Amino acid sequence: MFVDPLIASQKISASGMDAQSTRLRVVSENLANVRSTGDAPGADPYRRKLVSFAEHVDRASGVPQVQVQKVFEDASEFQLEYDPGNPAANQQGYVKMPNVNVLIEMADMREANRSYEANIQSIKQARDMISSTIDLLRS
Repeated sequence: MFVDPLIASQKISASGMDAQSTRLRVVSENLANVRSTGDAPGADPYRRKLVSFAEHVDRASGVPQVQVQKVFEDASEFQLEYDPGNPAANQQGYVKMPNVNVLIEMADMREANRSYEANIQSIKQARDMISSTIDLLRS
């Protein structure tokens, strides 16, 4: 099956935008829960989530696309913070804090945002090329 390369590039970019949108949502959730502790003494707090991507070939067009393979929890250790007044503190006064590092999340957010913007630019350029081709055919 023949698929116009400009249309194929738009499909690829659209799938990339969708995947990066999911990544931005997950990073935002991580940042929103950076201080979310457990609700009982010694309980586990919020666990950071990560996104993995996979290549998927669209059966209708044969165009390779990116998709979210899964959203999963980061298995790294929780940090302990001394806060004896916290309801989630254990008998020694330590609270398990989420395994979310704000600097890492901000870097991930920036990278996802730039990738999203790059996909938007790719779609715009393909659209402009299609418009230019149509204009040439009219002349």
